[in-house]
Amino acid sequence: MARPASIQTNWLDRLLGWFDPAAGLRRQQLRAAYEGAEKSRYRKARRDSGPNQPVQQAAASLRAAARHLERNHDIARGALRTLVNNVVGASGIGIEPQPRLPDGTVHTAYAAALREAWRDWCRCPEVSQRHHWTRLQRMAARSWLRDGEVFAQQLMGPVAKLDHGSRVPYSLELFEADRVPLDYQDGASIQQGIETNGWGRPVGYWVYRQHPLDHGSQANELRRISADRILHLALFDRIDQRRGVSEFAAILTRLEDLKDYEESERIAAKVAAMLTAYVKRGTPDLYDPSQTARDEHGEPLPRDLRLAPGMIIDSLAAGEDISLIDSNRPNPNLVSWRQGQLRAVAAGLGASYSSVSRDYNGTYSSQRQELVEQWVHYAVLTDEFTGQFVQPVWQSFVQTAHLAGIVPMPPDLDPQRADDALFVGQSMPWIDPMKEALAWETLTRAGFASELEVIRKRGAQPMDVLEQLASWRQLVKERGLVLSSAEGVTKPAPVVTGEAPE
Repeated sequence: MARPASIQTNWLDRLLGWFDPAAGLRRQQLRAAYEGAEKSRYRKARRDSGPNQPVQQAAASLRAAARHLERNHDIARGALRTLVNNVVGASGIGIEPQPRLPDGTVHTAYAAALREAWRDWCRCPEVSQRHHWTRLQRMAARSWLRDGEVFAQQLMGPVAKLDHGSRVPYSLELFEADRVPLDYQDGASIQQGIETNGWGRPVGYWVYRQHPLDHGSQANELRRISADRILHLALFDRIDQRRGVSEFAAILTRLEDLKDYEESERIAAKVAAMLTAYVKRGTPDLYDPSQTARDEHGEPLPRDLRLAPGMIIDSLAAGEDISLIDSNRPNPNLVSWRQGQLRAVAAGLGASYSSVSRDYNGTYSSQRQELVEQWVHYAVLTDEFTGQFVQPVWQSFVQTAHLAGIVPMPPDLDPQRADDALFVGQSMPWIDPMKEALAWETLTRAGFASELEVIRKRGAQPMDVLEQLASWRQLVKERGLVLSSAEGVTKPAPVVTGEAPE
């Protein structure tokens, strides 16, 4: 019986099979179980160095390369902006307070007081008072995705020389990953600038007082900050990983190659646009030196053959001809090659190809299918960003507002659920508003969805919309106006053409 081609044997296998056929067969079966693990001249052997050693060696270089591309490569900058805009968005991650009474219902009065104090805090949420809350979220998400991690220190109550800027004495100090040194370690408990206990839980962070590249007396001075005051947003690939790695790590080489290739093609096309000609001579026997113009000393004069519109050249010697240099640029295959590279970039980054490439060709159904499949990735990133940053900030805000007496917790409140809230991320945009609106109206009328869900899907806060509607309709009533949205006004049935709502 012939041996399968996929099972390779050596002299040891054959010798073992001669003395013990059963053992030889088991040896061959084990080898054939995972062909991808076999080393050959076509496949390199891969070794794992643990979850933290690769980060120790490469994290700083990766974030430096990602920052360079963000500054100098339009595609990389646009891809990062696409991720940030879809994870955080123009309005940021919304928070709808849901504090509960012991019976499980929402404590509306306390929720309203929290919303009012939260609006005031969102104007100046950080120590420099240069960024409002939505912008702070976008900056944190940008550093988080580009660098792989970002840190924030929570400052509560009276702090020396700090003006919180809001009624609730709570501020954030956002700082980049460079201020927590990867190379700082002290024994087994402090590795990569993070101090952990025996269970691996962070208990302290060692942070430079200033950015290590800044010039100052405190640039290289480390201080320990308790872990309960630090928010660490990180992109983790491994369970035991301490520090985050840039989301661009797997596509940096492709982006750099794409940038270099496009620059070469751009220069080649620019050179090709500059018309260049050359004089082509025939065989040597046709060349007559006596026809060459010379100066008074008998030296050959340089020939002036500058091209001009409608020019007739009659100064060519016998056997000479004028030809143009053709560089074959622009490259006709550039567009298709670039599209393939951008699809790979989008797949590795987790952004949609249409958004990264700005190529929106396709039908409504194909665009919506791409958006639906892609939105899951945005939703996962939004969930990670909310859990690591937005939710802890909200919980600390509620606790600080209570302890400072700004928004005290009512006695009838369930204290374990005082900081309950609904975090509203970005909603999937509507490609065709008419079709989407009719689909949601049908679901609402059939009882499969609620008006609150529709409002949240559009990225708005239900309570804010309710207050706006009540105020607006009261104003309309006072002025004696009748709008089409008023009760009792007959509305024409909508006319829809084209595809049915999907």
